Amino acid sequence: MIDKKGSLLEKINSPADLKKLQPELLPEVCKDLRNFIIDELSINPGHFGASLGVVELTVALHYVYNTPYDQIIWDVGHQAYGHKILTGRKEVFNTNRKFKGISGFPKREESIYDAFGVGHASTSISAALGMAVASKLKNETGRKVIAVIGDGAMTGGMAFEGLNNAGENNSDILVILNDNNMAIDPSVGGINRYLLNISKSETYNRFKKDVWEGLGKLDGFGKKARKLLQKNQHALKNLLLKENNIFEALDFRYFGPVDGHDIIYLTEVLNDLKNLPGPKLLHIITQKGKGFKLAEINQTKYHAPGLFDKETGEIYSCDCPIDKAPKFQNVFGETLLELAELNEKIVGITPAMPTGCSMNLLFAKMPTRAFDVGIAEQHAVTFSAGLATQGMVPFCNIYSTFMQRAYDQVVHDVAIQKLPVIFCLDRGGLVGEDGPTHHGVFDIAYMRSIPNMIVSAPMDEVELRNLMYTAQLPENKLPFSIRYPRGCGIKPNWKKPFEKIEIGKGRKLDDGKDVALLSIGKAGIFAKRAVKSLENKDVSAAHYDLRFVKPIDKEMLTEVFENFKFIVTIEDGTIQGGFGSAVLEFMAQNNYSATIKLLGIPDKFIEHGTLDDLYRECGIDVKGITSAVLELLGKTESILLKSLHSHM
Repeated sequence: MIDKKGSLLEKINSPADLKKLQPELLPEVCKDLRNFIIDELSINPGHFGASLGVVELTVALHYVYNTPYDQIIWDVGHQAYGHKILTGRKEVFNTNRKFKGISGFPKREESIYDAFGVGHASTSISAALGMAVASKLKNETGRKVIAVIGDGAMTGGMAFEGLNNAGENNSDILVILNDNNMAIDPSVGGINRYLLNISKSETYNRFKKDVWEGLGKLDGFGKKARKLLQKNQHALKNLLLKENNIFEALDFRYFGPVDGHDIIYLTEVLNDLKNLPGPKLLHIITQKGKGFKLAEINQTKYHAPGLFDKETGEIYSCDCPIDKAPKFQNVFGETLLELAELNEKIVGITPAMPTGCSMNLLFAKMPTRAFDVGIAEQHAVTFSAGLATQGMVPFCNIYSTFMQRAYDQVVHDVAIQKLPVIFCLDRGGLVGEDGPTHHGVFDIAYMRSIPNMIVSAPMDEVELRNLMYTAQLPENKLPFSIRYPRGCGIKPNWKKPFEKIEIGKGRKLDDGKDVALLSIGKAGIFAKRAVKSLENKDVSAAHYDLRFVKPIDKEMLTEVFENFKFIVTIEDGTIQGGFGSAVLEFMAQNNYSATIKLLGIPDKFIEHGTLDDLYRECGIDVKGITSAVLELLGKTESILLKSLHSHM
């Protein structure tokens, strides 16, 4: 726990404590809160820059509003660390994102102050609207609902669906647009340019200043305000025609831009807006990483920097399991660039994750063939489909957990039309500390259920490279899904000449006679190590890396079922409908008989923690696989030890 004795923050354990302070003390609270976040995250990694950027907003919201009765929804949620610290979780914040600790995102089960569970972008306005309508139906006239959206989330179509419906319903909600011109990478697109134009409009800012000074403390319906509005109606008309204010067009009353780091003024504005009925949008300007110089300068790098030195800003590199083994996403990025140099039809598409997925390499070398579409997964998929109709070879890279948001487009716009879009699903499987909103455990199951879809998963970096090469060959005429995990791999020497992989063909990695281990993707690494572990327990295990879930290697499965009565399937995806289910289906359809154990993600949402913690919990680490095999064969650890002692 960080020692903060003597600070104002030390005395604040709830918003009620915060409200006892005089307004002139709020800047000091903000300073303490920002220092607390910097101190804690330097030794306990998490999302850094986003939470620093909303310190003043966080303090102002809990100072002005009656939380938790008034409800705050934090879009995406990685900017809510200050919110957690102010709402009773300061003493346990050192467990943030740790196994069995508090979540890195707002979570309803965790606190009454977390009004809505979040993790994916652009959901806050829709959720807030639902809460506001429910409050109206229950005659809770005093309850206020606030949606805080930013970090690029306004580029998501769902945000505008919510705005459109909220304006139509004339619902009493406040949307706070936290405009920092950033997602993880700099925000892109027309919406971003539009917001930039608003924030720089001299006409609007001059008019806004006059109006706010004139209205004072909500005497906005008095003669003074009406005279001021009449005096400036030409300026207002000019603004709406010239700037074409989209929020006003959607029946939101637009206020701003406001300096999001001026805590005193921000509380005054929020107090003014609190009792103003109907849908309102407050546009605030903030700086991601505010208060930590290097995070202000390099906002992408310090979005989630890992361990760092709070004095120098030095970021400590991760420890890979094998020296110099690359991250899978870096293998993807370098391979995509290499393939694009060989095939002029290749283009790259990403929904706001060019650095995260390493497509930034393609952006740097071939900017006309790389497209960041903003936080818009649905658009990314259909945009890729359009490219494919014209003979282009689109590599559409979307994190597995975010691909869930574009499932209809995969089915309707790609698979039905048999368009050869190559889906590269980064962060497949368990991802660790980000928890259930980010684990990519469903893609094998949901992709293999789609007709015309090729579904694959490489076990290592060389296989990822070769699957990407295979997918872009002219003879491939179908959609092709390649899922790979987060983090470092096992092959330091992965840059080898490309080799075509026969679609639907697996590979046998180890011979054995007692049990067959069938794996897909990264789980094969654990299976490979389990073979060695089982040797020490006098069990001979064969290991098959299937590589494809669809089409599945029927010849290989035939060999397995004709030679083994004990089979274990291993995957880092959901067991329900996943790889193991495909093996069971093959057995049933071909009238084979065997004793099969399915290892993978059980039918529940897995919480956050280190990957080692989570693999162990799901029983798909080496020890878990070894124990499952011994149990399957009736060779428990106690029996083996007893047998060992009898021979001594």
